[in-house]
Amino acid sequence: MTSFSSDSCSFQNQLHQTNQPLDATFLLFLIVLGKILLNILPLGMRRKNSCQNVMECFCVSLAFVDFLFLVNISIISYFRDFVLLGIRFTKYHICLFAQIISFTYGFLHYPVFLVSCIDYCLNFSKLTELSSKCQKVFYFLAVILIWISVLAYVLGEPGIYQSLKAQTISYQCPVHVSIQSYCLSLPTMIILFMAFITSWSEVITLAQAIQITSYMNEPILYFPSSSLPSYIVNSKRILLPKLIVCFLGTWLPLVLLQVFILLLKVQIPAYIELNIPWLYFVNSFLIATICWFNRHKLYLRNTSLPIDPFVNWKCCFIPLTMHNFGQIESLCQ
Repeated sequence: MTSFSSDSCSFQNQLHQTNQPLDATFLLFLIVLGKILLNILPLGMRRKNSCQNVMECFCVSLAFVDFLFLVNISIISYFRDFVLLGIRFTKYHICLFAQIISFTYGFLHYPVFLVSCIDYCLNFSKLTELSSKCQKVFYFLAVILIWISVLAYVLGEPGIYQSLKAQTISYQCPVHVSIQSYCLSLPTMIILFMAFITSWSEVITLAQAIQITSYMNEPILYFPSSSLPSYIVNSKRILLPKLIVCFLGTWLPLVLLQVFILLLKVQIPAYIELNIPWLYFVNSFLIATICWFNRHKLYLRNTSLPIDPFVNWKCCFIPLTMHNFGQIESLCQ
């Protein structure tokens, strides 16, 4: 069990100590409020509004949990000292909730990534044929199971319990910094860098050749029509540059931010680090990886690709021309 000291990431390091509860609580309130606003932005910008995969359902659940956390902070800050269902709540419960949320969020990266990967592999391989309603119920239950399992581990793990108990007695409020996000972010950046170096000339040539326009209220990329004959994507030389251009064309700002965080070794509390923009970024990277490993199966006329709320991968693979929009419309839905 990794020990978490109070100098790792605490309210004390965030300008205030817990002997100034109002200031620390107000700072936490502003941080969580800012995160909720950050969550709302991608949820409103996504192309699809229905939960059609595990990652989508988890993002909605994360936004809901963040909202409940903000409501708890607001209620306890307003009443300060009150009894509910026989339990006395004081300002110190704000710190306790923040610690539990941080530990829980810190252990969610791996299970969400793993379950999403399994979900995409099964859907891409068409090993499971479920109706839309059954799929949504299954995703809902899977997300609930993830939350319950991680929360049970956090509350039942002796090391975490002793850490929470000791910090409550000492009136300090250190906040957990997750190693899981670092272990996901670093390999992602390395893979992106290696992929770009491998095909940098093709990426630059492709980026100079494509054109961007709007069709059916969606941005469409015009790739050279000679690059993908017969709508079949099965060449490493052809597919990799397109994946890089499509991915970086959407997520380049977040890629640069991740590089900045990794280089400076910035420690971000887990309750901030697990956010919806980061999850959608991981989601797009995961879909691109699945497409890469299944490149010989990408027959675009009959293959159902995983749905990405921000990148229409199928349209990115199709060589668009001005006279085949009618044919494209059925493929890009």
